[in-house]
Amino acid sequence: MEIIKIKDDFIKLGQVLKLAGWVGSGVDAKTVILDGQVKVNGECVLQRGKKIYHGDIVEFDGNSLKVEN
Repeated sequence: MEIIKIKDDFIKLGQVLKLAGWVGSGVDAKTVILDGQVKVNGECVLQRGKKIYHGDIVEFDGNSLKVEN
């Protein structure tokens, strides 16, 4: 599992996907999220702007990461 470190209290889901290098742009992030391909803490999420907090686990395309500070 990959670890992504953030300085703020939260980061938006679309930004996590870009930061991890899983998508190339915000448009790509929006597409995969709306297609139901992304899970947060085991649940499918359809909101690109969903706030991701420390300790959350994001999954996409067989990859997973944990957000930490």
